[in-house]
Amino acid sequence: MRNWQEMNALTLAYLGDAVYELWVRTHLLELGHEKVKELHKQAVSYVRASTQAQILHALLPDLNEIEQQVVLRGRNAKGGHPKNVDVVTYRHATAFESLVGYWQLNNQNDRMQWAFNQVDDIILQEPTKKTEAT
Repeated sequence: MRNWQEMNALTLAYLGDAVYELWVRTHLLELGHEKVKELHKQAVSYVRASTQAQILHALLPDLNEIEQQVVLRGRNAKGGHPKNVDVVTYRHATAFESLVGYWQLNNQNDRMQWAFNQVDDIILQEPTKKTEAT
């Protein structure tokens, strides 16, 4: 496995997106959601760019130096963004996904779980835009 610094930040985000999506789906099932339509609606609220950016901002003060470097690389990665999301929000969401990808690649499951354990509380702190899609 290559060093995370040798990897494209968007590649880390690609992996992080899948890992976070799987966690969200599992988490929603654990919370007792069973109807597919409701599961999808709830999942979208967790994975939309504005929510991921919100989670990142809440975690930032507690990230170590390497994690902050990963976030910077993810935020500054060159790439497009959907028309329904402003570029700053989308870049912060990409930074969050890059961080999750970094944790996954480096088998930092405890650190990832620490972050995921905070997601519900972070989401409840400040409502996200309901009209924005991921």
